[in-house]
Amino acid sequence: MAEPKVTVVIPTLGEDACLLECLAALERQTFPDFRTVVVDNSGRGAVSRLGAARFRFRLLENPGNLGFGEAVNRGFAEEPAEFLAVLNDDACPEPEWLEALTSALDETPAAGMAACLILQAGTETLDSAGLGIARDGSSKQVGRGRPAREFAQPGEALIPSGCAAMYRRRMWEELGGFESSFFLYCEDTDLALRGHWAGWRCLYVPEARVAHRYSASAGAASPLKAYLVERNRLRMALRCLPWAWLAWLPPASLWRYACPAMALGAGRGKTGAFARQHPAWLLPWLALKAHLALLRDLPGLLRQRRRVLRRIPAREFTARLRAHRIALREVAAQ
Repeated sequence: MAEPKVTVVIPTLGEDACLLECLAALERQTFPDFRTVVVDNSGRGAVSRLGAARFRFRLLENPGNLGFGEAVNRGFAEEPAEFLAVLNDDACPEPEWLEALTSALDETPAAGMAACLILQAGTETLDSAGLGIARDGSSKQVGRGRPAREFAQPGEALIPSGCAAMYRRRMWEELGGFESSFFLYCEDTDLALRGHWAGWRCLYVPEARVAHRYSASAGAASPLKAYLVERNRLRMALRCLPWAWLAWLPPASLWRYACPAMALGAGRGKTGAFARQHPAWLLPWLALKAHLALLRDLPGLLRQRRRVLRRIPAREFTARLRAHRIALREVAAQ
């Protein structure tokens, strides 16, 4: 069987009907030359019991939860194509999604990746127009909570959200795909920044629209999520950020930690939501645990840093970061 132009990979635990809605949305795509691969990370055949057999897709079952990045890596290795589209199981693309992404990348050979316009499900409120980066290495949704009409112009992005993105096979294979040791969160940032170092560009394609049920899979106030986001922020920063940018990491991190501490006292935002569900000491402990993990893994991360493919000078890479920099205050608010 001939390779398709696009392979869509959906990692899942197969725990609810979100996956069925996602597969139904793929059946309505105007672009026909694609295959869908669902990678079941449940370790217990959850997708087979979900009633998804009426949809067209290939099912790969892992023996356990290998994480988001490793699931995508396996799915694309099993069904390679010119382009890889990654889609969360709680995201529903509009019919022109694949057509818009493939057209944009076909027209721009220097681009190795493309970001979508991701909506908060059931609204015209933005979830993401790609991701920006802050001085502490945090990558956060650009435009989250703002009207989608404000982000209707195509252009360039820094990082495509792993919720819904497309990658060129040449870039993917050159960089080795997602870093599987991250397990969950920040692997999209890590891959994109390595792509920029290698000279690739990232497009923002607002015609590629996706509705996302934010954190439906992992939980918005999960201790596991809080730990992995913080641990992987530090891992990504050490692997990918220029030394001049890394110098800002300690003071910027301390400033950002102070903002959630104030929010915690006021019961506001995600920090307040976390505090209402968990003991007050848990969040500082998770941050400390993430830093201890960084110290433990430091030698290996420095070796990984030296292996990052660099085709552009640090000055140009830093200029790309600055063009998509987000304020620490905005990070704390999200």
